[in-house]
Amino acid sequence: MENQPFKKDEEFEERRRSYFKRKKIIIFSIIGIICLLILFFYLYSFTDVIVRLPKSLSSSSQPGDWAMFRHDPYHSGNTGETSALPEGKLKWSFAIGDIIHSSPAIADGKVYVGSRDGRLYTLDADTGGLIWQFQTGSWVDSSPAVVNGVVYFGSNDGHLYALDADTGEQLWDFYTVYPIHSSPAVAGDKVYFGADDYRVYAVNIEDGKKAWSFKTDGRVISSPTISEGVLIIGSLDGYFYALNAHSGGQRLKYRAYSMASTSPVIQDGIGYIISSSGRLYAIDIIARNWILEHRLSNIWKTAFFYGIAPKPPSPSGYIWLYNMMADGRCSPVVRGNVLYTGAGSDLIALNTDTRDELWRFETGGTINSSPSLVENTIYVGSDDGNLYALDANSGAVLWEYPTGDKITSSPAVANGVAYVGSYDGKLYAIE
Repeated sequence: MENQPFKKDEEFEERRRSYFKRKKIIIFSIIGIICLLILFFYLYSFTDVIVRLPKSLSSSSQPGDWAMFRHDPYHSGNTGETSALPEGKLKWSFAIGDIIHSSPAIADGKVYVGSRDGRLYTLDADTGGLIWQFQTGSWVDSSPAVVNGVVYFGSNDGHLYALDADTGEQLWDFYTVYPIHSSPAVAGDKVYFGADDYRVYAVNIEDGKKAWSFKTDGRVISSPTISEGVLIIGSLDGYFYALNAHSGGQRLKYRAYSMASTSPVIQDGIGYIISSSGRLYAIDIIARNWILEHRLSNIWKTAFFYGIAPKPPSPSGYIWLYNMMADGRCSPVVRGNVLYTGAGSDLIALNTDTRDELWRFETGGTINSSPSLVENTIYVGSDDGNLYALDANSGAVLWEYPTGDKITSSPAVANGVAYVGSYDGKLYAIE
């Protein structure tokens, strides 16, 4: 009986040790799970280990066609070699009667273009004869994309439409409520576009059902560019975004310091983007933001200003910056190491290796029309109402064709003919 208290003490001590042992196991297990979750979040959000990029995701115009805005999902604006070039003579014009801001698409011998009378028009590319027209509920500023016999385009009535390219029969529509100025890009089994509801959308081409959407903090009138599984697009919130084209996950948020309304161009893994203030950026499209980059970079910059921290690193994805010292209202075209774009009322050619200006051509109005490059000729419209053809090496004028009002539509060139719309309400075919 005298040993009983000692046994109780030993049992109590054993239970206490067992309790604290279980408690440690539980605590360390919780810590381990939290660490694994943090690791998973890091790998998912800031690397490509968990979700791989669908690098084969792409689409393009057929030879001889110009089937979407800026020719292809890279927005190259460049057809390469061709058997014939326009010489500045009117082949035909088609009077729609209302402003044409939409840029034409050419596929299978047909021209597709939208108008502010609310219609999408399909014309015979050779004669300019009307084949069919489709009425929407508002302006059609969005440029159509024609892929596999289907034409996709947006309207200010908030709908993205998919029509049979031969007959104009509606296959489906997707409703965003807010206007769609953005021109769609088609890659793989999805069509991508932005809308005034601050979102970027991916919609299945088969049935028009939403695959994903991504919210920015501003209207999205920029048109998406797709390469190596990455979608690049601008927002009026002052940022360009790089998203996983398959999932819509954000990879890179790049500050432009002014509205990002133009459409990026991608060449050899480099995205060329222009802000409304005229800053031209070259960024690595595969780059990703580091954790809390935009929040911490502001603190870091402040600390550097006061001399208590080293110089902060360049933004993720940064390759170089060139200030054009003029408004940037159009998308560039790039071939090799030369970039062509509008800077205010001038068209400039820039060496992308040295950032030296090679030549500059002054038009009589602001350039809102994105230039197109075919072999060694640049085609661009101006608010002065002229379509210009310039020598890509020297900037010398080869010819110019006057329309009745300003040109904000971007020229499309196919089979030796340049097609462009004007604010005078006409679509022009110039050979």
